[in-house]
Amino acid sequence: MNKQTLCVTVVAAALLCGCQTSKVKISGRMVGSDAKTIYLEQVTPLSQTVIDSAVLDPQGGYRFQLKGAAKTPSLYNLFYDGERIPLFVAAGDRITVDAVGNVVRNYTVEGSAESELLRQFYQAFVTGAQRLDNIASQFARAGISEQERKALVKEYTAEYYRIRREQLRFIIEHKASLAAVYALYQRLPGDTHLFNGDSDVVYFRTVAEALEQSYPESPYLQSLLGEIARMDARINLTSQISEAGYPDLELADIYGRKIRLSSLLGKVVLVDFWSAELGNSNALNAELKETYRKFSEAPTSFEVYQVSADTSKPLWITAVQEQQLPWISVSDLRGKSSPALGLYNVQRLPANFLIDKEGLIVARDIYGKSLEAKLQELTR
Repeated sequence: MNKQTLCVTVVAAALLCGCQTSKVKISGRMVGSDAKTIYLEQVTPLSQTVIDSAVLDPQGGYRFQLKGAAKTPSLYNLFYDGERIPLFVAAGDRITVDAVGNVVRNYTVEGSAESELLRQFYQAFVTGAQRLDNIASQFARAGISEQERKALVKEYTAEYYRIRREQLRFIIEHKASLAAVYALYQRLPGDTHLFNGDSDVVYFRTVAEALEQSYPESPYLQSLLGEIARMDARINLTSQISEAGYPDLELADIYGRKIRLSSLLGKVVLVDFWSAELGNSNALNAELKETYRKFSEAPTSFEVYQVSADTSKPLWITAVQEQQLPWISVSDLRGKSSPALGLYNVQRLPANFLIDKEGLIVARDIYGKSLEAKLQELTR
C-alpha cells in the first residue's frame, strides 16, 4: 500500500510509527531434517518469487524481516526441505512458525490469526491429497486381484469425497477469511473445478460478499469479483453462442453508443482485445491499420471490433484518437474484470479472434502476414 510523505512536523512522529509497523518478523525452528536453508517466497497471481533466504542455526532456528508490508494480509510461502508453508502476512505481524519432522503435517503458527486458520485447512487438505496418492500407487502393485482393485476404488472414492466435503465446509464456515480465498483455488489431482463447474460461482460469490465486510481493501477481493464476472459470463455463453454462432458482445464506443458484435454478421470480423496501458499498443495498432487499409475494398467486407481492457476512459479515448484508429473501438472500462474477456477466455493481452462471414471463429491470435493470408482467403 502506498504511503504519502507528509512534510508537517506535527505528524512526523505518527508517520515514523506507521513506517515501523510496516515491518514483519517471521521466525521459528525447523527440526528433524538435514536441509540447512529456508526460503521466503512472495506469491502473486502469476508467480512465486524467492525474496529472501536464511541458513538455520545449530538448533534449527531462522529469522526473516520483511519491510514495507501491506496493511491488508498478503500471501507468502516459507519453503523448506521441498515443501511450502503458506502464510498470510500483514504489516506489524510477528509470526512464529515451527516444525518437527514432516514440515507440512507438523508445523505450527503463532502471531497471525489468518495464517493459523490457513494452517487448519492446508494441513488437512495436503494430508488428504497424500492419502489419495498412496491409494493410487497401490494400483500399480504386481498381481493385484480384481477384488483388491475394487476395494481400492471404493477407498479412493470415499476419501476423495470426504476431502471435497471438508473443503466446502471450511469455505462456508470461514467465508470472511482470506484462508477461504486460498481454499477456493485448491484442486485435487484431475480436478478442474471446485465443485461442479458453473455452480462454483455460488462459493466465490459467498466469500466475496463476506470479504467486502472483513477486508474491503484487499486485492484478493478484486480478484474474486473479476473471477465471478468471468464465471457469470461463461454461464451465459451457451445461449449467446446459439444466437450469434460465437460469443456475442455489446459494448459502448468512445461516444457512448452501444455496438453489438453480431450486427456485423456477413462481414469478416477480427475481434481484437488490447489495452491502451500496454507499451506495445502503438506498434500493434499500426500494423493492424495497414492490414485494415489493404482490405478496405475487398469483395467481402472486413471489419475490426476492438475491445479495450482498460479502466481509464480518458486514457482509452486519447489512445484511440491519437492513433487515429479507423475501426470500431469499444470498452466497458472494467479492465481485466470485464465479462467480455471471460466470454472469450482471454488470459493475456493482446489477443484476437477471426470470425468468417458465416459467423464461425476460424483463427485465434493471428497477426501480420498470417492474418493477411487468411483474409485473402476469407474476403474473396
